[in-house]
Amino acid sequence: MRHSSDRLSHNSSHKLADNSVVCLMAPTASGKTALAYELYDTGRYELISVDSALIYRDMNIGTAKPSAAELIRYPHYLVDIIDPMQSYSVAEFVSDVARLIDRCHQNGKIPLLVGGTMMYYMALLDGLSPVPDSDDSVRARVEQWRQEEGIGTLYDYLGKVDSISHQRLNATDTQRITRAVEVYLQTDMPISDWQRQPKQALAHNPNQQWHALAVMPDRLWLHERIEQRLDIMWDEGLVDEVVHLLEQYPLTPNLPAMRCVGYRQVLEYLVHIDHPVFSQPHLDKAQFYSAFGTLDESVNKKTKSITALQTESIRSATQTEALACQQMQNKALYATRQLAKRQHTWLRKVMQLPNTPVVMPMESDLRNNNNSVNNTLTIRDFSTMVQAREYLQ
Repeated sequence: MRHSSDRLSHNSSHKLADNSVVCLMAPTASGKTALAYELYDTGRYELISVDSALIYRDMNIGTAKPSAAELIRYPHYLVDIIDPMQSYSVAEFVSDVARLIDRCHQNGKIPLLVGGTMMYYMALLDGLSPVPDSDDSVRARVEQWRQEEGIGTLYDYLGKVDSISHQRLNATDTQRITRAVEVYLQTDMPISDWQRQPKQALAHNPNQQWHALAVMPDRLWLHERIEQRLDIMWDEGLVDEVVHLLEQYPLTPNLPAMRCVGYRQVLEYLVHIDHPVFSQPHLDKAQFYSAFGTLDESVNKKTKSITALQTESIRSATQTEALACQQMQNKALYATRQLAKRQHTWLRKVMQLPNTPVVMPMESDLRNNNNSVNNTLTIRDFSTMVQAREYLQ
């Protein structure tokens, strides 16, 4: 991953208090990582990843994860912390970040939270409802129920015990329906009731100064960057990476890791070409084929047209695979652009949070660890990373 050679000076962030926390928020492919590297090189920051895909081990290409060499030079917290078949809740993320912020401050550094998972940022800045963490036994029970009777049965059950969530959720939203059922079975209380309780946010900590910087670049420029990044991912072997993941782990199509943009489209492609990896004994082939079905009708029509012109079955199969591959790439591009659009929507929500002007503590207060300094949350928006960098200088 390239980063700018235009380095920040070592005293560039002098205006930030030692108890500061900086959130660098921006859509995918907008240059967050490059600026984070520059800030790290000042010697004043430690990096905390705010990315729900970078948490997974062995998912490197499709997540645009920094290389092993980059992670040595620019270490990130919360990268490569779980396997792809494991889950990691927003509540777990917030708990980990609270601990890591304290560690950074104890090291005399400013924590720089960088990434594109806007739901994580909202949890930090606006707070989480006190919904209890999932119980493993309840989660396993609900998952078995879903596999045996389908998500429709769980959705109908949710309508009986939590009508508010039932109306709010789409009938195909497997992850959220399952979570809502888990919470009710675990606590005998609808998740909608939990969500109405007062929120608690890390940014409300009275002993910290939070700076939330939202960078919202020009959309056409961003779309070009997204297309370039995807081209690099295909060249680097994203399809082979997904095949390797399937060979290594007992994955299912509904796992959060397999719902990541890029990975989802590759899985669908592998199903459509009937890739032999699904014959692995640790995989439930039926789940994958049920999740993705057959090729889109548009591709089927093209395939029939081509087949009519081809007399050799091998050439026909090759052409079919090529069409499926092109469809995969088109779908991944569309899904990534949609992700960027959703990230813009989340950023606008962040901009609507209460914004308090920064009141910097006196140097004597910092030297004496004076905790009487009021907490402030400053929210700023920019159109380029250069502007965000200038704010931090």
